[in-house]
Amino acid sequence: MTSTRTDVAAPSVLTEFRDGILVVTLNRPHARNAVNADMAELVGDALERAHHDPEVRVVILTGAGDQAFCGGGDLVAMSEGQSLEPADPAKEAWGFGGVCRHPIDKPIIAAVNGFAIGAGAQMVLACDLVVADETAVFSFPEVGNGLVASSGAAVRLPAWLPRPLAMELLLLGRRFTAAEAHSWGLVNRVVPPGRALDEALTMAEAIGRQAPLAVQATKRMVAGIVDREFVTEQQAWERTLLETVANRATEDAKEGPRAFAEKRRPVWQGR
Repeated sequence: MTSTRTDVAAPSVLTEFRDGILVVTLNRPHARNAVNADMAELVGDALERAHHDPEVRVVILTGAGDQAFCGGGDLVAMSEGQSLEPADPAKEAWGFGGVCRHPIDKPIIAAVNGFAIGAGAQMVLACDLVVADETAVFSFPEVGNGLVASSGAAVRLPAWLPRPLAMELLLLGRRFTAAEAHSWGLVNRVVPPGRALDEALTMAEAIGRQAPLAVQATKRMVAGIVDREFVTEQQAWERTLLETVANRATEDAKEGPRAFAEKRRPVWQGR
């Protein structure tokens, strides 16, 4: 690559354009890159830019630091009653972190370093290709926090994995390694520590050499995108929304984030 342009959208998100590749970096390493409303809006804005900019061929999504790709939603902010979604209702439609339901026609590569937990792991599922370094650890611990995996795991895991395995990951919330994820087909490549972004850039450069309109059409066909909607997932997303709204109204959904913020075990009431 011959040119690099860097611009800091905000402290919580960095964007860098490199010869057709837009690198979007989650930049809250002090909080394991946990997503708040500001980060979600800025990531979504970056993806919109990529969708509409013909100079952007590929997007890479990664996390700052070597500890985490993304630790999920900011549960401390949730415990304080803060929303993790953008204030603009139109941008809420992009899904968690600005990416989980954001149908752009440019391929998105996740470069995963360290932890990808909860909705952070669901952000990985929203990407088209995944490169993970050997230190990467994934999990979907939502039910242990009184929540449901509402950002794509309950939609996509059962479609991509055997149902018993999907249920194990969602109901037990156990952590699994990059090697396991690779063996299940959730990760394309596993690389040595610190090499995920480099490998993702190599992959992006290769995609960038292909015919751009054919790449975009292929993305739309495989992802089931029609008129900027995930039509093949529509019914599953509708069910997810109904269950999520009902669950958020429960006492347990409030207790989980509160217990996390207070560093104690939650006390479930079943209501």
